[in-house]
Amino acid sequence: MISRLRGVVREIGDLQLLLDVQGISYDVLVPASILTALQERVGPSGELELITFHYQQLEVGRGIPVLVGFLNEIEREFFIRFISVAGIGPRAALKAFTLPIPVIAKAIDHGDLSLLRSLPGIGEQRAKEIVAKLQGRVGKYALIQTKDTTAAPVHEGQETLEDEAVAVLVQLEYKKGEAKQMVQAALQRNPKVKSSEELLNEVYRQQRAAEPETVER
Repeated sequence: MISRLRGVVREIGDLQLLLDVQGISYDVLVPASILTALQERVGPSGELELITFHYQQLEVGRGIPVLVGFLNEIEREFFIRFISVAGIGPRAALKAFTLPIPVIAKAIDHGDLSLLRSLPGIGEQRAKEIVAKLQGRVGKYALIQTKDTTAAPVHEGQETLEDEAVAVLVQLEYKKGEAKQMVQAALQRNPKVKSSEELLNEVYRQQRAAEPETVER
């Protein structure tokens, strides 16, 4: 299983790139919204590190190994959740991710079927199925900062829910002090959370509640 690649970008094409890793070139598929941000992250020497989702695409009589690339583990995690919806495979998700992940996550949480239907390959019924399965479970992905999706690694050995949640927010490009304030406020609001994921969803709900309401005309 290939979960991470570091190499030199040789070519960037439509929803894919060619990554040279010590003389071996890998074709890596990349969602359009991530590919746009990725091009800004290629170093002066062309070096880039990708977190990858590795799967076998089954065809008659054979299985073809396929890699899908992301800039951090949170993006890959959301991709895996997205394809857990019945009828949505990796290729379909790859084509659907034309908007940034936090935008898609917010649409799921808000039950915004109109936005979800606008994603390539996602019709009315599929949009309803996505909301039915994932609504209320994707808050932390909506917290991803879109201006810069690269991330520092989460260190092992976190001992409390608060530490784990803060570490994830730092990975999502929030400053550590800001992350701590967000997490502590969420804990005050709901001290009964039992996991870091529940805590991050509470952070998102807190942010959502603080947003000014838009008045439809």
